[in-house]
Amino acid sequence: MTARADAHRAVHAVFRIEAPRLIAGLARMVRDVGLAEELAQDALVAALERWPESGVPESPGAWLMATAKRRAVDELRRRRMVDRKHEALGPDPEALGPTAPPAPDAAVDEPVRDDLLRLLFIACHPVLSREARTALTLRLLGGLTTEEIARAFLLPEPTVAQRIVRAKRTLAEARVPFEVPRGADLQARLESVLEVVYLVFNEGYTATAGDDWMRPALCEDALRLGRMLQALVPDAAEVHGLAALMELQASRAAARVGPSGEPVLLLDQDRSRWDRLLIQRGLAALERAEGLGGGLGPYALQAAIAACHARARTAALTDWPRIAALYDALAELTPSPVIELNRAVAVAMAFGPAAGLELVDAIADEPSLRRYHLLPSVRGELLSRLGRLEEARAELERAAGMTRNARERALLLERAAACGRAAKGA
Repeated sequence: MTARADAHRAVHAVFRIEAPRLIAGLARMVRDVGLAEELAQDALVAALERWPESGVPESPGAWLMATAKRRAVDELRRRRMVDRKHEALGPDPEALGPTAPPAPDAAVDEPVRDDLLRLLFIACHPVLSREARTALTLRLLGGLTTEEIARAFLLPEPTVAQRIVRAKRTLAEARVPFEVPRGADLQARLESVLEVVYLVFNEGYTATAGDDWMRPALCEDALRLGRMLQALVPDAAEVHGLAALMELQASRAAARVGPSGEPVLLLDQDRSRWDRLLIQRGLAALERAEGLGGGLGPYALQAAIAACHARARTAALTDWPRIAALYDALAELTPSPVIELNRAVAVAMAFGPAAGLELVDAIADEPSLRRYHLLPSVRGELLSRLGRLEEARAELERAAGMTRNARERALLLERAAACGRAAKGA
């Protein structure tokens, strides 16, 4: 019984690795993301039935693809589409015989790179909502189950399942072309892809809600997608910029959490715990983005900011004037209140808290920041540094009341209490 359970775990592990390529290849053939996923799941069931007895094949991906192709032929026949689709499916896997194992040569498709890229662009199509794009991307390319996606974003599983089902239906009804966009359309669609990948990373890096400060598995999924994009779109500077940004931020993961899971802020982190390999990867990706020319985009600029931190062996050695200048460039390229808030922090570190507070107060009435807890958090920190402790305490308590992350709330309340104690002792 244990051996069979171990075999089933091995099958699931192999399938998780192979699923994105499998679904991508099948989607190209049948022109239907939902059907492609069903066919891939059918292949998984077949593997669960056969591999515990016969062992994992030498080429498991090829075996799964050939098995899925056989089922695709059956399905297309039932749909009276086989005449138009048979040629696209290549050699008929049924020729292998009903009991013979699928031949790898008959199953492997050459354009794996194009298939994966095509699937990524389809899953992140702008016709879908941001939430639907995220869920579908994690399902099809991240290999996550619906339960895992729901757990990661603290959502009910039926909610995530409905999003994925609606996303597939929307793609079908919109007749989204199963091809990689080109020219201006490629750039527009690429922005959507990068946005989804970074959204996944950010949710893992600083969870918006729940009891944990970080969700490392989501960061790892985003890093994997980012590295995949680097291989698939090697000439896009912003792809390397995003990869650099995620690698550099991920390098701090071990130092961002204390022994009890409490958050450790950037300036208080033990930098000897930063992952030097990830830093090297991030700096190399940033160099690649810079080498492609054309000026740095938003992700590459943020990566350049992260690089300033990565290069500083201690917090005191951080080049804050350069960071402030990079935020100036970022604010000019993609102006937003959130970027202005981050710029205010950099200016405060470079030129003093009063200069930073002036910038914060200038955006205090922005409607988009009304429920953004980092606004009162930053304002409270700057007020504290200026010795305005009671005002700082009130702002930090206000920030604590706005965040949905339990760890962050505890940190903010602790800082507010410290300001209150200092005010009484002053």
